[in-house]
Amino acid sequence: MDQLNKEELKSVKRSFFNLLALFLGNKQVESKYVGCLLKWSAQLNLTHDDLHHIEGNFDKLKYIEPGDRLSKMEAIYHLVHMIYIDNIVEDIELEVAAIYAEKLGFDASVVGELFKSIATAPYDGKTTGEVRKEVKEFLELYNME
Repeated sequence: MDQLNKEELKSVKRSFFNLLALFLGNKQVESKYVGCLLKWSAQLNLTHDDLHHIEGNFDKLKYIEPGDRLSKMEAIYHLVHMIYIDNIVEDIELEVAAIYAEKLGFDASVVGELFKSIATAPYDGKTTGEVRKEVKEFLELYNME
């Protein structure tokens, strides 16, 4: 995946914190999910301030549902970035992705295709704008917008 500029990285981190809040909102979180979330936190190079924010607000972190389809699509983009940041896709990452994508209202049967479309774009020589357009068309095709 492409390197992110400072603003994009902040946006991905916000998505990560929201995803973290989603899983922490459950009474019990399976250790395999915690391991996946910790991996992503390390790969995102969370700063001391980021970690202090989490620690200071651990019991106050709240999942905030993205309001519209564009925001939900951005959340999926951020999730894909987290998955592909190390160029390795693990089964548990896909499991977390499926849970989150379904929470965002994406049908489970098309989640894999959506991820494939986003993830293979750099290898297909497509720009971010082209990928966003394709994903938007994909979502319209499956009545997801």
